[in-house]
Amino acid sequence: MFQKFELRILIRVIILFVVLCFTAIVVIQSQFIYLIILLPILAFEFGDFYRFFRKTQDELEQFVESVHYRDFSRHFDVNRAPVELKTMRRGFNDINSTFKVISRERETQFLYLQKILELVETGILSYEVGSGEVVWMNESLKKILGVPYLKTMHSLEKRDPYLFKEIQQLQPGMGKIVSISRDNGIVKVLASATGFQTDNKMFKLAAFQNVNEALDETEARAWQKLLSVMTHEIMNSVAPISSLAETMLDRLQKATELMREQPAAIEDLELGIETIRRRSEGLLKFAETYRNLNKIVSPTLKKVLLRDLFENLNQLMLPTLDQKNVKLEIMLQNPELSYEMDATLIEQVLINLLVNAIEAVKDKPHPRIQLSAFNANNNKINIKVADNGCGIAPGLMDRIFIPFFSTRKNGSGIGLSLSQQILMLHKGSIQVQSVENEGSVFTLHL
Repeated sequence: MFQKFELRILIRVIILFVVLCFTAIVVIQSQFIYLIILLPILAFEFGDFYRFFRKTQDELEQFVESVHYRDFSRHFDVNRAPVELKTMRRGFNDINSTFKVISRERETQFLYLQKILELVETGILSYEVGSGEVVWMNESLKKILGVPYLKTMHSLEKRDPYLFKEIQQLQPGMGKIVSISRDNGIVKVLASATGFQTDNKMFKLAAFQNVNEALDETEARAWQKLLSVMTHEIMNSVAPISSLAETMLDRLQKATELMREQPAAIEDLELGIETIRRRSEGLLKFAETYRNLNKIVSPTLKKVLLRDLFENLNQLMLPTLDQKNVKLEIMLQNPELSYEMDATLIEQVLINLLVNAIEAVKDKPHPRIQLSAFNANNNKINIKVADNGCGIAPGLMDRIFIPFFSTRKNGSGIGLSLSQQILMLHKGSIQVQSVENEGSVFTLHL
């Protein structure tokens, strides 16, 4: 189109140049008679040149006007156009057709996106930050807010000042749980926002996801797991107490005959009863401690001799060990070894580990558990519970401390997780080494 346009201009310029040259020659040679012919030709060429550019300018103005007002339906008549403008009009029509297709595709995409956003359950709100004018909101948000229409954010401020303030303070890329007051109660939503700028105006796009049902379900599940936790921990302590009480009852029935012959039997009875009393108090303290575990800043520390701790554990677990035919070996590097700890919590950890070890060695022909303690480097103490049981599969090693994960069908999966929390309260840690079908070693680093 432009090549032909330039050619037409070039032809007109050449003609005009030739006429001007002849006119100059006539004037120089004083042959004025020829001016009668040349001047009309010169005037005609100037007029034709002007009309050519005027028509081109008019066509361009019409085309620019159609683009400015997005009137892509305008059609430029090619058949009735002057020869020099046919190519230009054809080009304008092609450009208009292209714009029309692009506009139709954008409108289709917008409607398609709008319908999708209407179907999602997430409420979406878009508004201009400066004026507060609401640009768009979907049906889900109308249901969440309980409003049929929202013109500006100031209207929302009158309806729910708290929600208005939370949206205003919501930073792009951040999420926050927000409570929305409704006639039938409170709805909790997860609010998030992002910002964007267009036409020198700032806009904020906010999304609201209803998490009320999810939170209720999570809370109910948490209560169920909490009950499972408490049942597991209490049963772990009650079982050896029950077994010890049964043993004491059996000895008590024979006490009359043994008191005269074996005075040590009375001491055994007193020691057993004292163990039951002490562990019962420890169990009550543990239940109270676990209930307030999230409030504990530091455990109740007291200097404890490890030989006393191990002796109490042996006395408590002995009936269960005898019943399961499991041999418990206790090794203490230094009888005077002591550490500042919460004896009730650490004892609960060791009970968990011993119960797990008893379960792990139950199918072994010579079941054996070793409880030991020794000084480590930097004035630290290590307590180990080792067994020759079934071990732990390599793929499960990194999961055994996850809350509620258990390798046993009847396990709650909270013993090791709780033990880890107790060690963290003592600023210590618990580690495990295991070989499948050979055994495991749990080490408490204090």
